[in-house]
Order: sequence, then C-alpha cells, then structure tokens
Amino acid sequence: MKGARITAIGTYVPEKKLTNFELEQMVETNNEWITQRTGIHERRISRPDEFTSDLCVSAVRDLMQRYNKNVEDVDMILVATSTPDFPFPSVSSIIQDRLNISQTGAVDLSAACAGFVYALHTAHTYIASGLHKKILVIGADTLSKITDYTDRSTCILFGDGAGAVLVEKDEQSKDFIGFDLGSDGKGAQHVYRPGLSKKVNGIELIDTQYLVQSGREVFRWVVRNIPDSIKRILGNAQIGLDEVDWFIPHSANLRMIEPICEKLEYPMKKTLYSLVKFGNTSAATIPLALDFGIREGKVKNGERVLMHGFGSGLVYAGQLVELNLDEQINSPTPL
Repeated sequence: MKGARITAIGTYVPEKKLTNFELEQMVETNNEWITQRTGIHERRISRPDEFTSDLCVSAVRDLMQRYNKNVEDVDMILVATSTPDFPFPSVSSIIQDRLNISQTGAVDLSAACAGFVYALHTAHTYIASGLHKKILVIGADTLSKITDYTDRSTCILFGDGAGAVLVEKDEQSKDFIGFDLGSDGKGAQHVYRPGLSKKVNGIELIDTQYLVQSGREVFRWVVRNIPDSIKRILGNAQIGLDEVDWFIPHSANLRMIEPICEKLEYPMKKTLYSLVKFGNTSAATIPLALDFGIREGKVKNGERVLMHGFGSGLVYAGQLVELNLDEQINSPTPL
C-alpha cells in the first residue's frame, strides 16, 4: 500500500455577503433568532453568472499561489458537489479544461455535505493502490442557487464556497490514519431536491426547484449516529479522542455541533467550523474550516485532524489524518 499526504490547500468564497440583518428585510426573522438557533452571522452568495466550477477554479488557484504548486500533471480530479453547473458535463471536466490539465481522470462525486470527506477518502484509496500519484480533491457548492428565499427555515442557513486540497503520493507518509463511511437511506426524504423522480421511500416529494429539508429530523439523526461513527474511527485506529488535536465536523449548524461534542466529551475550543461567516456551504464547509485554522495559525503540521461530514442520503463520512502540508510560500488571498 502506497503512502499519501495532503500537500496543499486553497479556498474561495464569493465577494457578496448576505447578513442576518439583510435577511430581516426578506423574510420574517431577525438577527438574534438566527444567531441563537444556528450560530450563523452571514453567508456568501455567488453572482448570477458565477457557478460551482468558477468557485472551484478560484480555490485551486489559491492553492497554487500559496504553495507554488503546478497542477498540470494531476492524474485525477475529484469534485464533491450537489450543485454542478449542469447535470452533465461534470464540474471536474470543466475544471480540467480551465486549468490546462492535459491528461487526467475527472469525476464528480455526489454525497451532499459528506462529499468532501468521501472524495478525500477516494483520493487516498486511489493513491494507496499505486495507480495514481497526484489528485485534486475539491468540495464546492452554490447552495444559494437552490435556496428558497421565502422559506425562513432554510434560507437562513445556506451559502456558497469552495475548498481544494492536493493529495500526493508519499512513500514515507502514514498521514491517513482511519475512516468510517455509512448511509441510512431510510431517511432520504428528510433532505432532498426533486429530480426525475417525485417520490422517495414511497413518499411524495414537494415539487419544487429548491432544496427541501426537515431540520428537526436531520438533527435527531446526526446527534444519534455521528458520535458512534467517530468512536469507530478511533477504535479502528487505536487512538484515544484526547490524541485528536482538532475536530472538524460539517458546519451545518452550531446547535448541531455542540451536542456531538457534548456526547463525545470533546472541547468546543478544539472544534473548528466555518459557519459563522459562511453559513452551511455543504461540501465546502470542512475544507473552509480547516483552512481557517491554518490561516489563523491554530492548525499546525504534525497535528491530528478528525474531519466528519454528514448530510442528504442520509450519508456520513469521517477521516482522521495527520496534517503535513508543504511549506506555504505566499500569503493566502483574504476571504
């Protein structure tokens, strides 16, 4: 089995901010209500002519600039997204062309808010097999484009963003320590966007172009299941939770993260999330939170980071890694 290492990271968010105070003018809500129930203060919104592929390209360019990386020799592009520019062609194919990557595999991965961790796990397995050497892993979504801004239960949550990492072959590395993957399709009706079929699990779906979510049901499922998934990762890796330096859960809602940490008895001060400034950006929340920690000088090489995503499906994916990035040559672009 070949070793793999995350060597670089880059992120991007659109310029336009949508604050809680601006939402007060759009639906029946207020800043205090949103903050108390979600922890979110603002989110970023893509322009009408700005799509998921644009966010991905900008995140990769941030990675290239910061770490002086060349991506033209990447042999696989994995994009985790629920909001591709088109049903097909894939976002990864568009990125391949725009970044002038001459010969590479290119595939989009659909695992909603768990997508980035699924893609990271997939990249590790591709490299561990010995068949690939250098893979771009990107988590990106433009959820604002499928959000109903007349529905106060969902429009307060979602924003747009992208995060990219480069995973490279490293014979000396044992950075990918443990993982856990799972799905509970019985809860598929709790988070969905209608497509060709208008039913799931025999239940008639709301016929809309927008995302539909039963927040209470998702909350119950997450708090009931995710702590057990994390315990399985640690048990299989034979590592105690006190040996994990940073926990990065999907930034769905701060009130969802708090009970997970409470059940695990893991301190919130060692838990990273990106929702305060960016809201729930689906597949982008985890790389955004990781990069926040790096930019602020909190997260350092040699530290163990436990990432865990969960979302529509209902699916979940956790990955424990030791972080050993290459040296950052240039300062990141401000977010």
